[in-house]
Amino acid sequence: MTYAAAGVDVEAGDRAVELMKASVRRATRPEVLGGLGGFAGMFDASALARMKRPVLATSTDGVGTKVAIAQALDKHDTIGFDLVGMVVDDIVVCGAEPLFMTDYIATGKVVPERIAAIVGGIARACEEAGVALVGGETAEHPGLLDPDEYDVAGAATGVVEHDDVLGPHRVRPGDAIVALASSGLHSNGYSLVRRVIGAAGWSLERHVDELGRTVGEELLEPTRIYTKPLLGLIGTDGIDVHALSHVTGGGLAANLARVLPAGLFARLDRATWTPPAVFGTIQALGRVPQADLERTLNQGVGFVVVLPADQADRACELSELSGIRAWRLGEVTTEDEATIDADAEVVRGAKGVEGGAVQVVGSHPA
Repeated sequence: MTYAAAGVDVEAGDRAVELMKASVRRATRPEVLGGLGGFAGMFDASALARMKRPVLATSTDGVGTKVAIAQALDKHDTIGFDLVGMVVDDIVVCGAEPLFMTDYIATGKVVPERIAAIVGGIARACEEAGVALVGGETAEHPGLLDPDEYDVAGAATGVVEHDDVLGPHRVRPGDAIVALASSGLHSNGYSLVRRVIGAAGWSLERHVDELGRTVGEELLEPTRIYTKPLLGLIGTDGIDVHALSHVTGGGLAANLARVLPAGLFARLDRATWTPPAVFGTIQALGRVPQADLERTLNQGVGFVVVLPADQADRACELSELSGIRAWRLGEVTTEDEATIDADAEVVRGAKGVEGGAVQVVGSHPA
């Protein structure tokens, strides 16, 4: 009995590494030491010594059941953008610059071309974000995963000066809330989305006029990566970003509540934007209640910026220049002074955070 007979092909893993080398080399930074294939990725951190009080920030995540869509369509070169976006943009929320990332792929059978396509997407996304891909691991798990199944995860580390950390402690009454558009569903809520599509009997190859493409093409739209535009916004003279929120699992209200201090209230107006067609399609097709839809999907808002009201228009302009549509979404007040709609849910904190309160009111334009 050999290892190969047990279902693990070491040579296939080596071939996958050879295929991914070129793309990984592009996802680097000057601080990276060594090359692909080491037991650990190394990053020269001497620049941190010049910082007054460097604070390291770290994040880890996956892409959830969106990988099932990639597997069904046998298209694996974009899922890496979802992974990188979910990981590095969480780090930016606290004002940190992501520096380096590692990835992990578990699969039932190593198909070198498939693994290289996945890692190639991760590397291109890291390159776009300015993050070094310093290492990774591909694990073959026969018997645990089917030959065509895989899952991906990653972790990243960044740094920020202690005095520059963003968060609830900076948010003030009177602050404006600016929304940055998502590229679509991103990587959250796919268990609901897949259930709706399956129950309706729709195939991934079905063309939907409202979407302007097939179901599969829409569902595989890569997650937008906000790292560089947000770091640029934070570093712009005359812009004083107080807090950021990455709109992922839990939806808009819950994620914004996490970065507001207790006692403050954010009122968001649906009339300020029209969600992309995919959200309405999913809602109508599955008769999904509005509240459940908003707790699960981003509804077209991928990131939220909280900053002084007199800087909101300039922040929108800068975001538009970077290619991301932005608009004023709402404002922050004290809860005592807030206008609260008795017919709309008030979300207070989320994921263990005793944060502020958020209410989404009104209706989206037709």
